[in-house]
Amino acid sequence: MQETPRSNRLHIAIFGKRNAGKSSLINALTKQDIALVSEVPGTTTDPVYKSMEILPIGPVVIIDTAGIDDEGTLGELRIKKTYKVLNKTELAVLVVNGKEGITDFDREIISRVREKKIPLIGVVNKVDMEDVKDSILENWQKIYDVPFVRVSALNGEGIEELKQLMIDNANIEKQEKVIVGDLIEANDFVVLVTPIDKAAPKGRMILPQQQTIRDVIDHGAVAIVTRETELSETLKSLGKKPKLVITDSQAFARVNEDTPKDITLTSFSILFARYKGDLEELVMGAKRIKSLKSGDHVLICEGCTHHRQEGDIGKDKIPRWIEKMVGGSLNFEWTSGTYYPEPEEMKKFDLIIHCGGCMLNPKEMEFRINQAIYNETPIVNYGVLIGYITGVLERALDPFPEVKKMFIEE
Repeated sequence: MQETPRSNRLHIAIFGKRNAGKSSLINALTKQDIALVSEVPGTTTDPVYKSMEILPIGPVVIIDTAGIDDEGTLGELRIKKTYKVLNKTELAVLVVNGKEGITDFDREIISRVREKKIPLIGVVNKVDMEDVKDSILENWQKIYDVPFVRVSALNGEGIEELKQLMIDNANIEKQEKVIVGDLIEANDFVVLVTPIDKAAPKGRMILPQQQTIRDVIDHGAVAIVTRETELSETLKSLGKKPKLVITDSQAFARVNEDTPKDITLTSFSILFARYKGDLEELVMGAKRIKSLKSGDHVLICEGCTHHRQEGDIGKDKIPRWIEKMVGGSLNFEWTSGTYYPEPEEMKKFDLIIHCGGCMLNPKEMEFRINQAIYNETPIVNYGVLIGYITGVLERALDPFPEVKKMFIEE
């Protein structure tokens, strides 16, 4: 459980007014004092994340948020951060103070959760202090179409029932997407080409490579890992033809040359464009590169905050490659981590280039792509873009014939 990356965990966010008992509820769920509890309203100021496991859902992230009724200038900023949590939430829990009942603040969060089509459950907390009659609970469930459960975070009453309600409402099947497993069969050879450069973390491989290797092994296939400099010799040494070669996008050109045409070739980024995003939309975004002109604005987004070194893919290489293709200078801006432009800010951009999103959960990556679509701003990820620039994208889409057909015909 501890080895599961946060981006692969079901994200469960706890919402409610100040002092509704959100932090106490999280402590009761985790059976740990991980959230700061106080009688002072507004103790939780920023979203707090806790990794845990709820069987049979498995590894999850519980997110404690600031009160949706916070006040003042700082309170408004906290509420804004709370609502932004919805962009990555896959199951929402609304905590209602049994004594106060459902307020306008609660109705607002219910409305926002519904707009984003996120599963929602309700918790009537502090029933040790104020019981809520069955008739009232049934009425709430009917009006808001939300299942409710009574809970006392103080004495643990209703916690197991709450966990079961979370299990029943979590979209577990959606969490079971595969990276490459549906493209291979047991005992297939899969060659993974993983260049080791200055930006590669010492002593380990980057997350998409680790996850792909695990997915290959989980499906009974054989993972063979090599650098691009040893690929040709590796292929010659194998006793049978590999089902698939998967490469880091930065080595696309060389790997394309060294991989015989009768072997299917794709990249980690293209696999992750399908796994966490929208492969069709990202592929069509790549085709918009040719319509860029000198002076256009391009936004480059990364989901993590790694230290950028000389020759960084997002800071140096991609801008250089695109300007060479466009034949002029472009205006680049960069974002990293959890920040993503608001719709109004996004309107000035002619193209968005996003990383593979390995540090983002599928819900947040889906939000980012959908926001670009809403603003009619083309979006592409690193790997798809590099495949397009190097002329290898058409071949790299061989595992996905419908997307390839769309790419060719568009």
